[in-house]
Amino acid sequence: MKKRKICVVITARPSYSRIKTALKAINEHPELELQLVIAGSALLDRYGNAVEFIKKDGFEIAAKVFMVLEGENPTTMAKTTGIGVMELTNVFYNLNPDAVVTIADRFETIATSIAAAYQNIPLIHVQGGEVTGSIDEKVRHANTKLADLHLVSSEEARDRVIRLGEYPEKVMNTGCPSIDLAHEILKDPELDFDPIKKYGGVGMEIDWQNGYIVVMQHPVTTEYQMAKDHITETLKAINSLGYPTFWFWPNVDAGSDGTSNGIRSFRELQKPENIHFFKNMEPLDFLKLLKNSRTLVGNSSVGIRECSYMGVPVVNIGNRQNRRSRAQNVLDVSYSEKEILKAIQQSIDSEHFPSSNMYGNGDAGEKIADILATTQLSFDKTITY
Repeated sequence: MKKRKICVVITARPSYSRIKTALKAINEHPELELQLVIAGSALLDRYGNAVEFIKKDGFEIAAKVFMVLEGENPTTMAKTTGIGVMELTNVFYNLNPDAVVTIADRFETIATSIAAAYQNIPLIHVQGGEVTGSIDEKVRHANTKLADLHLVSSEEARDRVIRLGEYPEKVMNTGCPSIDLAHEILKDPELDFDPIKKYGGVGMEIDWQNGYIVVMQHPVTTEYQMAKDHITETLKAINSLGYPTFWFWPNVDAGSDGTSNGIRSFRELQKPENIHFFKNMEPLDFLKLLKNSRTLVGNSSVGIRECSYMGVPVVNIGNRQNRRSRAQNVLDVSYSEKEILKAIQQSIDSEHFPSSNMYGNGDAGEKIADILATTQLSFDKTITY
């Protein structure tokens, strides 16, 4: 029996944890063949070189696409996407997949959708139907309208995709594959490695064993001119707090240059003694680090998704996760040193929260693989059941 070829495109560091368990399930399914394409910032060292973690996990890479144009502004975002369309079109032509999977909402994911849809290759969109209010939301909904099958992460997202005009039978709530990883962590939550010894990074040798927080803050693409100011408010709050902190570098987005410059300038001038900086970690190690932290600070969707499942308190800053469904673990604040500091102090003193399953129960990867194996796809973009 001929295996169905499923081409999955990973374009950035966070996308890997969003799809890892589905990749594993596809790879192990007897009726599926995984064609894994790594593109964009997932190939770049300055953004954590996610491709190395992917290869370490044993996945075979079918193609690499270098497409990131330097500059970190709206113009380079548009040009990066254009390069992605051209390069991914060639990749799909050569691989000749039976279906292509695009993930979530990052700006460059629209390149995957265009390259597949325009070549009449059935397109599967994972994690559509969510809202944030930034360019990510526009890209996510555009991916939805180009896709043939929608594998969403929550009931609210499913309802929204249907209201966008998609047929209900084409929209399935599988949960989020990143929750599968969080589910594994809850089985064995002990932090069994030294983050600094294992991953190096930059900064002080902080005394983290008696408690620490994690910071992950990205620029907001619709507020990219303010990225340096935004990150400086957070840096001042964390420095004033004096609590041991593990801080992760931002994703590649419009404004990430301002965020990075803000971090470097503050680090050189203030020389904070309580902060250690990392580029990236293996997904399970990162989630273990989060699970054992007192709180997550910043604006990453990991605070909305994985931390809700693990019950980790979150101080969510600004508008990047605007309108996205959240559990009781999230405390929203503005870009204000005083507000951020007060919220962190409140979170550090609180207990972890009950687990929320609004984004899944820990079996999304297997559900996705089974759907991809059993749903009839055709090159005229119709799907039947």
